[in-house]
Amino acid sequence: MRFAPAPTGYLHLGSARTALFNWLAARSVGGTFLLRVEDTDLERSKPELIDVIYRALEWLGLDWDEDPIRQSSRIDAHQEAVDGLLAAGLAYWSDPVPESDRERTGGKAWDIADRDRGLGPGEGRAVRFRVDADALGVTEVGWDDAIRGPISFALANIEDFVIRRADGSPTFFIANAVDDAHMAVTDVIRGEDLINVTPKYLLLRQGLGLDASALRFAHLPLIVNEQRKKLSKRRDDVSLLDYRDRGYLSEAMVNYLALLGWGPPGGEEVCFDPLGVFPEVFRIGDVNDSSAFFDTQKLKFVNGEHIRHLGAAHFAERSRPFFESEPWSDRYHDETFALIAGEVQTRVETLAEVPGYVDFLFLADPEIDERSWDKAMVPEAAGWLDAVIDGVAEWPWQSSELYERTMALAETLGASRKKFQAPVRVAVTGRSVGPPLFESMAILGRDECLRRLGTARARLSDGTATTEPSGP
Repeated sequence: MRFAPAPTGYLHLGSARTALFNWLAARSVGGTFLLRVEDTDLERSKPELIDVIYRALEWLGLDWDEDPIRQSSRIDAHQEAVDGLLAAGLAYWSDPVPESDRERTGGKAWDIADRDRGLGPGEGRAVRFRVDADALGVTEVGWDDAIRGPISFALANIEDFVIRRADGSPTFFIANAVDDAHMAVTDVIRGEDLINVTPKYLLLRQGLGLDASALRFAHLPLIVNEQRKKLSKRRDDVSLLDYRDRGYLSEAMVNYLALLGWGPPGGEEVCFDPLGVFPEVFRIGDVNDSSAFFDTQKLKFVNGEHIRHLGAAHFAERSRPFFESEPWSDRYHDETFALIAGEVQTRVETLAEVPGYVDFLFLADPEIDERSWDKAMVPEAAGWLDAVIDGVAEWPWQSSELYERTMALAETLGASRKKFQAPVRVAVTGRSVGPPLFESMAILGRDECLRRLGTARARLSDGTATTEPSGP
């Protein structure tokens, strides 16, 4: 099996799913997973994006079995194949037809009459493959698709197609046919949008005298968005590494991508070791031929489950890179985070959410969420804060004691527990949601909690819109 991306953009979700299914298919049967970079399109290929492809696959954990092949290094072999087809009369040089003259060609950018003009190389000329039933000895071409069953195309519906561009570079068709044979590829697993390419590929194999009888094809279902439209680079969030940067775990992404058109026999949606478990049960013939909906909410669910499965130390390690760009990163301490990490781990769905749950521990002053402030600071809040400030100054400093005494104070003052805690939480953490309040207070310490409670109380008195600056 081979994965053959083009370095014309970032690796998107559809390509990542294709790479994964090729890898799973290879590992499931003890086969070889090959990587080939299709960089023969001189205008669109960007060398710097080759490294992006490698990094994306490595992030997913997909290892390849031989050194990657850059298709551009095999240009001579591609040209030799083109020359052979020209010599055999199965290809010909063709002039482009100006747009102003295309009425005579039925709107086509080429003229089928070029087949018999005996043209040679020339400026602007390309080489086209002659799709001729008489020359090829067939009237249709087809294959038995591992996912979709028998598929066939009549040659009458296939136009002569370019195999060498005017700039001298080989097209996708000829390069694939030649290089797959060179690499001894036996299984071609790719997206269904390439079904129409396959008959051209097979015709080229035949024209080049390359045996295609042992080739197996499998065309994966498209991945679609909520509107059931194919995922688009321009319209949808499809860059694989963007999901890494937004806090998704690689193993969760592998887990979810595998569910797009396939699923383990037991029907379970969450697998904590997908690269270890799935190869044992994956069969390419079990892939569904219906479009697969990329559900970001389901991905978040799967990611959250994977996060909660991490050991405490591993969760802290995986979270750490997301603290580095925060303005408080120089105040961050592993030891402090470790005290609250377990509580955060049960609440987040992505690692990118973690800093927002713990920033109040490392900021000189909590960043007050104004909506939370307005909701929490009810008319009784000033008196409640006064009572809590008096208590905090004397209470034993353990989270359990802080909880019990705060709840007792709420009862004494005739306030509901939920409403009574709200102004305390906003004063201490800056927002109405986050890790448990009393564990957070225990970590911050008595003096810092008193200062923050006092700042909030002063703001209630003078009506200022911001917290007072803290001391050094």
